[in-house]
Amino acid sequence: MPLKTICIIVLAALLAGCGGRQTEELLGSAMMAVPVTEIAGNHSIFIATTRKRSDDPNKVFDGERSATLNYARVNVTVPGIHKTGQIERRSRGKSDDPAKYFMASEVVGYDTQPKFSSALSADIAARGGRVMVFVHGYNTGFDDAVYRVTQITHDSGYPGTPVLFSWASGAKTTDYVYDKESASVARDQLEVTLRMLAQTGARRIDIVAHSLGTWVTMEALRQLAITGDRDLGGKLGDVVLASPDIDVDVFKSQMRRYGKPDKPFSLRPSHAARGVRLPGLIPGARPPAGDYKDAADLASYGVSVVDLSSVKGADRFNHTKFADNPELVQLIGQKLREDDGFASDREVTDRIASVGQ
Repeated sequence: MPLKTICIIVLAALLAGCGGRQTEELLGSAMMAVPVTEIAGNHSIFIATTRKRSDDPNKVFDGERSATLNYARVNVTVPGIHKTGQIERRSRGKSDDPAKYFMASEVVGYDTQPKFSSALSADIAARGGRVMVFVHGYNTGFDDAVYRVTQITHDSGYPGTPVLFSWASGAKTTDYVYDKESASVARDQLEVTLRMLAQTGARRIDIVAHSLGTWVTMEALRQLAITGDRDLGGKLGDVVLASPDIDVDVFKSQMRRYGKPDKPFSLRPSHAARGVRLPGLIPGARPPAGDYKDAADLASYGVSVVDLSSVKGADRFNHTKFADNPELVQLIGQKLREDDGFASDREVTDRIASVGQ
């Protein structure tokens, strides 16, 4: 067996082992009643997804692709024992105890976009007009995506409305090609979602994208630019690209088409997480933007590169350190809360750079 094939198999096994997902079910069978004092937080997560609805109602959505967007809202509680940066998950056979685990307590589906948009508008108005869109990465199940955006929202103290854009990941390390194509399918629908958010009364829309989700995000922003609405009518806020899984030349091409943004996009490299990227072992694959070390070059495109290679994450590859490093996620939240204005606020470059320091 060729050495490169062996490396891919070994890496896939390591990644599968470090994922830690014991069950793909989002909903449990019977949630225990616990005192309110044992719950650290309760968050409503609005969801736009290109996944199909699952035949298993406890999974809600699966990894198959849907030709149209599906909409939902999920209420998720955070346990009182929660530690910043962690996602306390229930293992198979364990009770649905919200005092110990992240638990989805309710799922509401919307059969039309107007119904979803109406519910979303009410929540945005109640929360001060800010929205954070989270676009997950490769090898991510629907349950993982919901719990991750909940953790980021809770730990950062983000004051606005969290919206998860979930594309149809196969949630397997061996499904990278499927995930890459699913990301391509989803870019038009992310553009639709961003336009819809701009019409809901939101005054500011922040985007946090991770891994392969950064490619979906950049494609959607590129398409917005082509139509002459690259900043959503002045409502686009911070754009954070964490461990971007985009060929660096493709990324530069996307930025050229988008144009130099008024506020620099924040790129958080993945120098310490290089081993997590399977395409790095595929013949002909070029280094991703997350591994590109010429910060000055990217700065000329309007991208602020913050070197967080010395910051450690919870997993052995540091692939999700943007969210699971306690100090980092809290500081980012603090800075986001301070920057509670419009596009004329101070540049995200200064804010995120201070976090890195």
